[in-house]
Amino acid sequence: MKKEIIGLSDIEAAKRLKEYGPNEIKEVSKTSPFRILFRQIRKNFIFYLLLAAAIISFAVGKQITGAVILGVVFLVVSTGFIQEYRAEKAIAALKKMILPLTAVVRNGEEKEISTTEIVVGDILVLRSGEKIPADCILIEGEDVEVNEAVLTGESADIEKREVLSEDKYDKKNMLYMGSFLVNGKCFAKVIHTGMDTKFGQIAGLISTVEKELPLQDKVNSISKVMVGIAISISLATGAIMLMRVPSLSAEHITEILILIIALSVSAFPEGFPVVLITTLAVGAQRMAKQNAIVNRMSIIETLGETTIICTDKTGTLTVGEMTVRKIIIDKDIYLVSGVGYKSEGRIEKNNNSIDIKNDKYLSLLIRASILCNDSKIEKEKDGDEYSVLGNQTEGALLILGIKAGIFADSFNAERKQETPFSPERKMMSVLIKEGSGNFVYAKGATEIIIGKCKKTIENGQEVGLTEERKKDILRINSQLSEKALRTLAIAYKPNDGSATDYSEENLVFLGIVALEDPPRDEIKESIDICRKAQIKVKMITGDSSETAEAIGKQVDITGNILTGEQIDKMSDEELKSAVLDTAIFARVNPEHKLRLVRSLKKNGEIVTMTGDGVNDAPALKEAHIGVAMGKNGTDVTRSVADLTLKDDNFATIVSAIREGRTIFNNIRKFVTYQLCDNFAELSIIFVGVLLSPILGWEVPVLLALQILFLNLVTDNMPAITLGLNPSSGDIMTYPPRKRSSILNKLHIGVIIFLGSFMAVSALLVYYITFNIFGQSTDVARTSALVTIILLEVVNAYSFRSFRKRVLTRSLFINKYLFIASILSISATILILYTPARTVFSTAPLSPALWLLPLFSAFIILLIQDIFKSLPSEKVKSFIKALSA
Repeated sequence: MKKEIIGLSDIEAAKRLKEYGPNEIKEVSKTSPFRILFRQIRKNFIFYLLLAAAIISFAVGKQITGAVILGVVFLVVSTGFIQEYRAEKAIAALKKMILPLTAVVRNGEEKEISTTEIVVGDILVLRSGEKIPADCILIEGEDVEVNEAVLTGESADIEKREVLSEDKYDKKNMLYMGSFLVNGKCFAKVIHTGMDTKFGQIAGLISTVEKELPLQDKVNSISKVMVGIAISISLATGAIMLMRVPSLSAEHITEILILIIALSVSAFPEGFPVVLITTLAVGAQRMAKQNAIVNRMSIIETLGETTIICTDKTGTLTVGEMTVRKIIIDKDIYLVSGVGYKSEGRIEKNNNSIDIKNDKYLSLLIRASILCNDSKIEKEKDGDEYSVLGNQTEGALLILGIKAGIFADSFNAERKQETPFSPERKMMSVLIKEGSGNFVYAKGATEIIIGKCKKTIENGQEVGLTEERKKDILRINSQLSEKALRTLAIAYKPNDGSATDYSEENLVFLGIVALEDPPRDEIKESIDICRKAQIKVKMITGDSSETAEAIGKQVDITGNILTGEQIDKMSDEELKSAVLDTAIFARVNPEHKLRLVRSLKKNGEIVTMTGDGVNDAPALKEAHIGVAMGKNGTDVTRSVADLTLKDDNFATIVSAIREGRTIFNNIRKFVTYQLCDNFAELSIIFVGVLLSPILGWEVPVLLALQILFLNLVTDNMPAITLGLNPSSGDIMTYPPRKRSSILNKLHIGVIIFLGSFMAVSALLVYYITFNIFGQSTDVARTSALVTIILLEVVNAYSFRSFRKRVLTRSLFINKYLFIASILSISATILILYTPARTVFSTAPLSPALWLLPLFSAFIILLIQDIFKSLPSEKVKSFIKALSA
């Protein structure tokens, strides 16, 4: 490998590439089971504690105890391994859900193929906004500019030139994999693919590990506190036991040491990382099933905090299939039937079908619409439906041609020059050689095109364009926009100059094409959901204010309107004040979007912003959640976005926010649940040691193997399933959560109260069984063990929701929890009524002795259900604060 790659060292380039995460290069570091297993062993402190306990047990002749502890070691490591492996496989699968496609010319035809199928020698068709998928040489193209920041770190766009000879080329003729085409359209020949590209040569230095999650930091902070508490109480318990032993022996020391280790293990929240990864991965998979692909796992938490959604109109609020509805030429109005990208339909005037051959200027307008066009259409295998390769509006113009019987490939025309469309220019023009003549064709915003025109059509003749006629045309354009129709003006002129040069002035105004992109059926419902969730929705569009307002009324987005021109005149402080009260932003460009995001953030809002164009990338990157379009978006926006919509649908954003809220709630539930259990287990052992000389109990109340069984079977399993809880029906009726920690004071209060209740219940059952019923220590221990197991299982059902009662809900709402609880109870019965009881030192309980544990479980369930149903406003506020 060369030391320098396009002016940047390998190490620097690798750092730069880490931010972008290319999909096209095969990852060097795959999901390896052996690596995950090694990571589980290396990072799992519990593994070393239990291994030490097993070695000590074997050393003092306790083979059965040592063997059981080794079995526990295997379960701890294998559980973590299975969960992490499945999570990583799920995340890897998400990355493959949106496969990049590239247009290539093969056998003389342009077609779209997967980027992974590109081979050396392919001719690529590259358009503005696309990521370059291989190292290529530029063989044809005008005004081609690329951004190579991914490789060089330089933000300035670089001009590229056509190669004079395919055997002789340098950097000026090269298009490098990973860079972006930011201007122009070109044809390029592939010379290197994959790992043979400049991009690929440094791929081995890229770390594919994602940045640490903010949620993970919060979970780690809780874990550190619990570790400190666990070690302190475990050591204190061991010290008290040592002081009470009349004569120390190796066996006593060993038993106390194993108990300390077991107690530490039970209180260590070692399941947190596994449950966190599993919850996030499953949540991301659920989002993917709803067409939302998570590009960065770290944004899932932020999704649930969203307060404002800034959404594009076209293709997001609307169906995204433009259809030509009207054509206005002079005073004639032509109506076009048919919907979407189907050839079905016809052109009518005064309810009569039009013979296009007998209408000179209609034919010329459609011809101009087809020739001044960078897109392609392909017929689907069955029926009369077409797919569009390129811009959706341009695709609609090509479909118009098919309805008129005019096909793009039927022209004997050669494009000589092109001035591409840009959001700043709001128009496009081409120079076409047809036969012996040269013609300029142009299309764009009516107010822009009309300013370039000197003539128009009146009564079938080309006449001078007067100021009065301009006003009439703009008035007609405004009327169409008020009806939510998108308008494009079409113009042309014979080019009297050379065949390689032209100007966009002195055009002949042909007419206006009015297109419609109807709102999606589900949009009004989605916006209503946002309103109930106190999430504001703002429409941002490049269309006129009249069109935006008309669509806004249809989808129930109404309020003040700001145009890009008005935004330009505002200071940052003025925009900050105006932006919150504005519902619709019209005629905006990408620079306006960036200012809007910054203004909303200054107001303390959590902003989700959608975008599809190449210049939308800065705004998406600035927003808390950048959302790219999977169908019609560019590679540039997808590379910086946090979320990609496979269906470009606004409703999918709302579903993703719902899932983000659900995931955070689930994490909060399993953390609170597991800490309740850990607190209870620590309290039982510690308080039991303190009470033992008073009540004549043997210590400890629970043996080391019983604690380990409790930790694995009835602690970790339900906690994992709580992370898979489905979304509650009312989760989108609460306001967005402010940025907060996983646990607040109320959660800590719940942990202490329920943990104490569980500990007291288990100790009380032990007391009644041993001191009142006169049963043996083994029976009393078993009763206390069964009590805490049932309490934890019942508690898990209560933790499915902080608001809803258990006794009025189905047990199968979370089927995974139901399975986990059945397994926990079955395992408990197994160690009570089979030879396994000799290993765990348990005793079979009579039916009468089961009543105390069952009664304790019912009481804790009843207390929580009664509390949740109290009508007191203070109680309701408390429950709401737990869920917020």
